[in-house]
Amino acid sequence: MTVSHAPPPATPSVTVEEPPPRTPPDLEAVTPANVRRSRLPAAPRWVRRTVGPLLLLAVWQVSSATGILHPDVLASPGTIARAGADLVADGTLPSAMGVSLQRVVAGLLLGGTIGTALALVSGLSRLGEDLVDATVQMLRTVPWVGLIPLFIIWLGIGEAPKVALIALGVAFHLYLNVYAGIRGVDAQLIEAGTSLGLGRWGLVRHVVLPGALPGAMTGLRYSLATAWLALVFGESINADAGIGFLMNQAREFFRTDVIVVCLVVYAFLGLTADVIVRILERLLLQWRPTFTGQ
Repeated sequence: MTVSHAPPPATPSVTVEEPPPRTPPDLEAVTPANVRRSRLPAAPRWVRRTVGPLLLLAVWQVSSATGILHPDVLASPGTIARAGADLVADGTLPSAMGVSLQRVVAGLLLGGTIGTALALVSGLSRLGEDLVDATVQMLRTVPWVGLIPLFIIWLGIGEAPKVALIALGVAFHLYLNVYAGIRGVDAQLIEAGTSLGLGRWGLVRHVVLPGALPGAMTGLRYSLATAWLALVFGESINADAGIGFLMNQAREFFRTDVIVVCLVVYAFLGLTADVIVRILERLLLQWRPTFTGQ
C-alpha cells in the first residue's frame, strides 16, 4: 500500500519595509552666558586699570576749578604738575630721590640680611627656634616707630638712625614670612627627598629653600612697603636732604602742591619696587602654577 505525502503548504513571503532613515535634528550652537553678555570686545587691561585714577583726577580738577576745594586745603592737579616740573627742572627732586633711595637700599640690605638669617636659624632647627623665635616675637610687638628717640640717643641724628629704622621694619617682615615658608614645606616632600638619598643640606638646598621661596617673596613685598613707610618717619629726624626734607620745608611754607608732589614720588617709588618684585616672582617661581583670575 503506497502512502503519498502531500507537500507542506508554501509559506507566504512577507516583505518588511525598512523605516526611512531618520534625519538628525538641526543643532543650534549654544553660546555661553558670559559671552552673550559681552558682545563688544573687552578693553585692554591697562585701560581698565587707569579708569579709576583718571576719574579721581577729573573730580579733583573740577572741584578745584569750581572753588569747592580751596587751594590752601589742597592744590589742584595742574598746580601740582607745575610744581613737580619746577622741582625736576632745577634738580631738587632728582637729588632728593637719590638720597632717599640710598637710605632705603641700605636699610633693606641690612634688615633683609638680618631677618633672613634669623629665619633660617629658627626655621631649620628646633634649637634655633627655641633660642631665636621668642625673642623676635617679643621685639616685633614693640612699635618700631616708638624707638626713634632711642635711636637718636644711641646713633645720633645722622644717617645711622634713619637706616636703622628702615632695617628694623624690614627685618621683622622677612623673618615672619621666611620662617612661615620654611615651616610650611610639605612633609611628604621631605620624605620623598630622604628616600632619594638626599642628606640634611641636600634637603635644605633642593626642597626646603625652594618651598620657602614664595613666602620669602611675599615678605619682600611687605618689607618694601614698610621700608618706604619707615623712610617717611626716618627723614623727619633732622634730615637735611631727601624727599622727607622737602616735605618738611613745604609744610613750613604751607606748600600743599610740593607736599603732594613728594607723596606722589613716594607712591611712584613704592610701585616701581613692587613691580620689580613681581618680575622676580615670575622668574623665580615659574615652577609654581597659580590662579591668575578669570
